[in-house]
Amino acid sequence: MRKRFTDPGVFGSKLTIGVQALLAALSTLSAVGQQTASPADVASAMLLPTSEMANVVRAYEADSGAVSRAYPVNGSPVRNARMKAFYNLYIEKLDGLKFEKFSLEGKVDWVLLHNAAKHDLHQLELDERNDAISAKMAPFAQIIFELAEARRAITQPVPDATAKSLTELRKQVQAAKKVLDEQISARKQEPTALERSQARRAEAYIRDLRYTLGEWYRFYDGYDPAFSWWNAEPFRAVDTEIDGYMRTIRERVMGVTAENPNAIIGFPIGREALEAELKFAMIPYSADELLAIGEREFAWCDAEMKKAAADMGCGDDWRKALERVKEDHVAPGEQPRLIRDLTLDGIAFVKSHDLITVPPMAEETWRMEMLSPERQLVSPFFLGGESIQVSFPTSSMSHEAKQMSLRGNNKHFAHATVFHEVIPGHHLQQFMNSRTMLHRGMFSTPFWTEGWALYWEMLMWDKGYHATPEDRIGALFWRTHRCARIVFSIKFHLGEMTPQECVDMLVDRVGHERANAEGEVRRSLSGDYGPLYQLAYMTGGLQLRALHKDVVGGGKMTDKQFHDMVMRENNMPIEMVRALVTGKAPAKDFSPSWRFDEALHQ
Repeated sequence: MRKRFTDPGVFGSKLTIGVQALLAALSTLSAVGQQTASPADVASAMLLPTSEMANVVRAYEADSGAVSRAYPVNGSPVRNARMKAFYNLYIEKLDGLKFEKFSLEGKVDWVLLHNAAKHDLHQLELDERNDAISAKMAPFAQIIFELAEARRAITQPVPDATAKSLTELRKQVQAAKKVLDEQISARKQEPTALERSQARRAEAYIRDLRYTLGEWYRFYDGYDPAFSWWNAEPFRAVDTEIDGYMRTIRERVMGVTAENPNAIIGFPIGREALEAELKFAMIPYSADELLAIGEREFAWCDAEMKKAAADMGCGDDWRKALERVKEDHVAPGEQPRLIRDLTLDGIAFVKSHDLITVPPMAEETWRMEMLSPERQLVSPFFLGGESIQVSFPTSSMSHEAKQMSLRGNNKHFAHATVFHEVIPGHHLQQFMNSRTMLHRGMFSTPFWTEGWALYWEMLMWDKGYHATPEDRIGALFWRTHRCARIVFSIKFHLGEMTPQECVDMLVDRVGHERANAEGEVRRSLSGDYGPLYQLAYMTGGLQLRALHKDVVGGGKMTDKQFHDMVMRENNMPIEMVRALVTGKAPAKDFSPSWRFDEALHQ
């Protein structure tokens, strides 16, 4: 069994050498103009620790994808039953493996896979409950499920019988729409935020049904002349009816109209579901405890904001200082050059301080794109990865929108976050994730992905990267924003804040431009991100900060050794990163217990 690190004296061991060798090989192979590495060099670099569970993890991912594709109809009772059987079978098989025989890497992967299978099963059961609510607005769903399942089984349709089913389906859609119209007419007040949320979920459920019906029809249409002769008109009629029903839901219940096309409607999941998600993410804190952490971090930011404001000659008026910072932006057309320069500055800083290995190919291959006005509605700031995607006003925007975008993408806000998106942030993450411990990609969690990038914001602050009070204000603006994300995302999912109140919080307490705040909340609550995504930034950052304090502050690793190892082990809940870094294997009956916040503040 491979030896793990447990004390400072073993950091010349094979694992650290192996990590350095891999990075060196990647660097040599990728650097333009450098001598190509020999096959022996590459082979040596690839002799890194792996996991006995790697192929089991890959098999689970492949099998779950195969079964899901074979039973593709979302919400179908047949699909749900098959997926439940699949998850339960894998959990049973994992329970039968000889856990105690595995290496540390294998034990970590067993815990991760067991947790993932249980979470997938839990998510399916949660989806079933939500679909049962949505199905009340779609009492016609069963007809579509039956047609789709017959197609999946490759059963030859009886054209006149399917035409009759489509006609009956149209009547049931009309009846559902009539019931909804009557309910709306009888109302004496506007729909509540919860009702709009439920309507949005139902509209998405019906949209899936419509897509499924269209797939069923197109499978036979034209290939079976008798099918087309009988079903073309009934299908057109029912498709039009479903479209009209969905439009009624959007306009009259959700409030999404031509005059208000960008209404923000989220999906609050409630306390029970939120705390179940926290457990699966290996966060041993309740929603209320995380709220307290968010408020404490807010207080730290408030105090530092006042210090920076005083250094700018604004007394303790941080809003005045923030307004001055927002006005310090480049002219139209100059933002790409600013972002390029800030990217290079960030890379130079981490390299000069020997904080992490930066392979030459990673340094060479980052790119830049400009976000369209439409995409800026949900992403008013940067997005990152191999390509940093930049928000900045375009000529087609209104004067007011241009001003808000200029102010929201000023020099100092950019100084605080460009490295978050490129190196050592998301681009370096993605670069390494594609090259080491590849089987762990399915364990991806925002607490690692976003927590890593936010952790670097904290570390760069500690290392003195922000030399001027204006740059400190920029960094504190974003750190305050991460605190706000903990607070408003939890309170939204607990039903204690509406989307509009979330927007107001970002404007009033953080200092966002209103349009930018609306974009952030729309992005956060739209359903494209999981319910923990926004609170994961600060929470994951604090986890990594606590782990850094333990192993680097305790003299067990250097900064570079720690950061390289986190990158090498790939994406996973950070309590499992802790197990790997400290060499302490999780138990088979693992339950999250690391009180990282207490450890950080001891």
